[in-house]
Amino acid sequence: MLKKILIALAAIVVVFIVVVAMQPSDFRIARSATISAPAPAVFAEVNDLHKWEAWSPWAKLDPAAKSTFEGPSAGTGAIFRWAGNKEVGEGSMTITESRPNELIRFNPEFVKPMAGTSTAEFTFKPEGNQTTVTWSMTGKSNFIARAMCLFMNMDKMVGGQFEKGLAAMKSIVEAAPKR
Repeated sequence: MLKKILIALAAIVVVFIVVVAMQPSDFRIARSATISAPAPAVFAEVNDLHKWEAWSPWAKLDPAAKSTFEGPSAGTGAIFRWAGNKEVGEGSMTITESRPNELIRFNPEFVKPMAGTSTAEFTFKPEGNQTTVTWSMTGKSNFIARAMCLFMNMDKMVGGQFEKGLAAMKSIVEAAPKR
């Protein structure tokens, strides 16, 4: 009887490993919002990492998180480092490309709760006196991350945070005095 149980457990483990291994290793999460403001106003909110605290959904998860800035105050080379509670974790992000009113690309590097890197970007598309901003993140999932995705919907979880951040950004930019 014990032998049959062990064989069954081994079979379950093998099936689980095969299922996880067959999951895609590449991921992309993206959300968009249309903001009633010109592209330069929206771009400025993202390009200056000091402004993120006002609209970042993660800043609200741990208001006591420690943050530091390095390099230029905005644009390519600007670096933001954080260390917070278990929901916020620890890591850094560096702006690697900044094209005014078009694109901001950065590399988030996560240390805790789980180490990982990805590429994130914001794109800005002017449409009359509005701007559609898209926040996306792409990367590769290791075996453990793919196993976790069998039980958690990362697109919904991270995408939901992107939606909150974009909504907060929209409120801030649209409430700002028009120049």
